[in-house]
Amino acid sequence: MATEHRTTRKAVTAAAIGNATEWYDFGVYSYLAVTIGLVFYPSQSQGVQLIATFTTFAAAFLVRPLGGMFFGPLGDRIGRKRVLAATMLLMAAGTFCIGLIPSAATIGVAAPLLLLLARMVQGFSTGGEYGGAATFVAEYAPDERRGFLASWLEFGTVAGYVGGAAVVTSMTLLLGPDAMLAWGWRIPFLLALPLGAIGLYLRVRLDETPVFAENTRRSAEESDGRRRKGRLRATVVGQWHNLLLCIGLVLVFNVNNYMVTAYLPTYLEAELGYGSTTALLLTLGAMALMLIAVTGVGRLGDRVGRRPVLLSGSLFSIVLTLPAFWLLQTGDTGAVALGVVLLAITLVHFSGTAPAALPALFPTGVRYGALAIGFNVSVALFGGTTPLLAEALVRSTGDLYAPAWPVMVAGAVGVIVVWRMKESAGRPLPGAPAIPVPAHTPGGTRLPYPRTGGENERYVPPSNVRRLPSGP
Repeated sequence: MATEHRTTRKAVTAAAIGNATEWYDFGVYSYLAVTIGLVFYPSQSQGVQLIATFTTFAAAFLVRPLGGMFFGPLGDRIGRKRVLAATMLLMAAGTFCIGLIPSAATIGVAAPLLLLLARMVQGFSTGGEYGGAATFVAEYAPDERRGFLASWLEFGTVAGYVGGAAVVTSMTLLLGPDAMLAWGWRIPFLLALPLGAIGLYLRVRLDETPVFAENTRRSAEESDGRRRKGRLRATVVGQWHNLLLCIGLVLVFNVNNYMVTAYLPTYLEAELGYGSTTALLLTLGAMALMLIAVTGVGRLGDRVGRRPVLLSGSLFSIVLTLPAFWLLQTGDTGAVALGVVLLAITLVHFSGTAPAALPALFPTGVRYGALAIGFNVSVALFGGTTPLLAEALVRSTGDLYAPAWPVMVAGAVGVIVVWRMKESAGRPLPGAPAIPVPAHTPGGTRLPYPRTGGENERYVPPSNVRRLPSGP
């Protein structure tokens, strides 16, 4: 089963723009955390404001598993395309509405309540976004290039974050802190609507993935047209082992992710005393580096295997995090920049590899649902709470190294997960036939992976793929 290069490119673009919209909001929210605290919690001290702001940030993640349980099985039943269009619309609308909420000085306690409501709408829609986007790209991508093409999802993630951070940074420099506090903070949120409209337009014009269409046809024939019931239960019970692997891999990915993208700007400004512009530019520079590197890491995963790249990222989480936080506290701008880069290098190992590794854990019939549930349970428990946990640890212990400990623990979890998971580079997705590279794919020749006929055929990796023990 081969897909045309143009169709694959359209699918990757549409999925990446959805991720960009989601992370545009995260970039804006993270870079405006101090301002949001002043607008919505003006009567509190700065420490309490930050805790309240990050609590609101984390609360949205508590509803993400609900979104995953709703949108995921729905995507396995009615198709990936329609569900992804719905999540795109809800996500852009939720971000836009934040920019319309009056301040606490105007409407009192209703302001933070409306902020919480808008964040929960975002969280619910995002529950169906990443799992669906990763599934969509994985099911379109040729087996030999799945890592490279799936890494464009994280290119969209980083681009959205960098875009949101760049908008906030530019407006802060242009307007100044007083104007940003008075009204300027609203504009970055309002800009999410046109970005979401572009993503929605691209998604509604896509065809359903060939893998899903074929699986639906086979399922209809096997069930003689009867509707399958108990899909959510079958997804959770039937895939519990792979769900645990998914939750563990997402844990190490997202603890690193939210530490860098959501907490680091606030840590540099509120805890270490750097100016807001300096904190913004340092983190933005690291994100720009990730933007350059992420697709290269995805291609590396295609060539040497996903597991070696994920293992090195997990080890970096354990070994490099404390030195990175020491560099952040030196007070020297060059050393601080190096510390931020070390954290970004660790993160990009997961950003470039996880989007291809996660969908390969599950078969076609439950892939969207299982990935959406596993991903969002893990993000809710360990990802969105990372900024809140990091700030709470600093406040309770007074130790500026405290945020490093969750990252190091996550790295240890990552080592265990990589030890237990199977290599998926160059192999067909479970339950799907092999998807070869189209004969005239622009940009190079085929990679030296063997052709395989399906998930039950014995896989013999090429000589340039290093094999790791797959566990007991």
